[in-house]
Amino acid sequence: MIRTRVWGPFCTIVLVCALSSAAPAQNAAREQSAFAGQIAALSEAGGYFDTDNLISNESSYLQVIPELQRRGVHGGAYIGVGPDQNFTYIAEVRPAIAFIIDIRRDNMLLHLFFKALFQLSRTRQDYLSMLFGRRVPAVAGRWAREADIEDLVKETDARSVDSADMAAVRVRVSLALKKMGVPLSDEDIATISRFHARFVEAGLSLRFQSAGRPPQSHYPTYRQLLLDTDPSGRHTNFLASEESFQFLKSLQAQDRIIPVVGDLSGPSALAAIGRVIGLRRELLSAFYVSNVEFYLFREGSFPRFVANLGRVPRQKNSVLIRSIFDYGFSRARPSDGSASRLHAIDDLLANFSAGRIQHYGDLISP
Repeated sequence: MIRTRVWGPFCTIVLVCALSSAAPAQNAAREQSAFAGQIAALSEAGGYFDTDNLISNESSYLQVIPELQRRGVHGGAYIGVGPDQNFTYIAEVRPAIAFIIDIRRDNMLLHLFFKALFQLSRTRQDYLSMLFGRRVPAVAGRWAREADIEDLVKETDARSVDSADMAAVRVRVSLALKKMGVPLSDEDIATISRFHARFVEAGLSLRFQSAGRPPQSHYPTYRQLLLDTDPSGRHTNFLASEESFQFLKSLQAQDRIIPVVGDLSGPSALAAIGRVIGLRRELLSAFYVSNVEFYLFREGSFPRFVANLGRVPRQKNSVLIRSIFDYGFSRARPSDGSASRLHAIDDLLANFSAGRIQHYGDLISP
C-alpha cells in the first residue's frame, strides 16, 4: 500500500522563505535580463478574470491537431493565451518564437514557474515529478526517455509526495526564477507558491476552477488531458513525446517562449508583439485564442482586437485556434464540453471589414 504524505504548511513556508530570500537581490539588480526586459516592454497593466487557469478546461483541445498538419501550419511565430495547453500547440507547430499573452498577471507568473521546471528537468519524468511533488529520479535513464505517456502517468500516480524532497525542489525553483531576472514582489512569490501547492495537493486529478465555484465534473483532469488522443488516435500532448518535450525545453532555454501581460484588445501588448515578429522577419502561423473573443464581444472591445490582429505580420494560412462552448456547435465527441476549431485569420479580417460579423454567433458559425 502506497502512503501519500500531504504537502502541508511546512513545505509552503519553506518555499515562501526560499523565494523571499532571493527576492531582495533580484529586485535590487541594476539591469534586467534581456528576457525580463522583453516581458516588461511588451506588457500592459494586468486585468482580472475569475478563473485560476492553472490547466485547460477544453477536453476538445487535441481535435485541431490533424487539421493543423493538413493546412501546413508550421514554423514562424506563435501566439496563445492561457496555461500549458499552449505547449502542445507549440510542439506541433514548431515556431521559431512564441508569445503567451493573457490579461492576468498570474498567467505570466505561472509560465515563469513552468519555465523554471523546463530548465531543471532532464526529461518528461523529471518535469512531472517536480510539478506534482514526486521525488526526482537520481538518474535520467533510458526508460524515462522512451516511456509512453500511459506508463509515465501510472508511474507518477504510483509515487507519493514527500515534504523534504519538495522543499529541495522549491529551493531549486527559487534559484531558477531569480536567474530569469524578472522582478518579483512578495505577492508574486506567494502566488507562485500557491500555484505549485495546488498541483501537488491535487496531483494528476487537478481540474480547472473558477473563483468561488467548485470544480465542474465535466472539466478534464490533468490526467485526462495527458492521456487524450487526437482524431487520428495519437497521443499528442506535449508530454506524450520526449522529442516534443526537448524541443520546448530548447525554446525555453533560448528565451523564445515569452509570457506577456496584456488584453488582446488592449492599447499596446498585441500590437507590440506584432512589431517584434516583424522585426524578426517572421510571420504568424497560429494564434490560440480559446474563447476570449466571446468576452471581447460582451465587453464591446472585439473591433479593437481585430485592429490589433491586423497589425501582426501573417501568412496566407495563418489560423486562429478557437474553443467554443455552447452555441449549439457540434462536438467531435459527445463527452466533450467544448469544440475546438481552426479559422483562417484572413477570413476573419475580410468578413469583419465587410460587416458580416456583428455578433459572436457570426464569428463561430460553420
